[in-house]
Amino acid sequence: MVIVIAGALAAVAAPRFFGSNVFQSRGFADQVQASLRYAQKIAIAQRRFVCVTFTANTVSLSTGLTAACGTPLPSLTGTGNYVITSPASSITISPVPATLDFNGLGRPNAPTTVIAGGVTITVEAETGYVY
Repeated sequence: MVIVIAGALAAVAAPRFFGSNVFQSRGFADQVQASLRYAQKIAIAQRRFVCVTFTANTVSLSTGLTAACGTPLPSLTGTGNYVITSPASSITISPVPATLDFNGLGRPNAPTTVIAGGVTITVEAETGYVY
């Protein structure tokens, strides 16, 4: 009887432990969303432009007095630049938008919608609200 119960539990629980791609996709989407919110908050706090640069697998932040944003933003750990990287090559950002920038009031240059890890993330035009 114990072997039957253990087999049933293994059949139900094992796929959840080995199928971590769903968790990684959602985690990456949450990191992208948090990075966009952080970019807006830094733009407001420092009263300067913060640019968000996307590639298919990364999001990086930079800052500047103009929308050109030439200075990379330091990472939160204090080592290196602020870059979020996808945990797997199959977890991507699409469509890859042109550079998004927030001005000193926290407004984006354009409304933006991206799909990161299968989750849709939107930045509103006037308020810069990220959801």
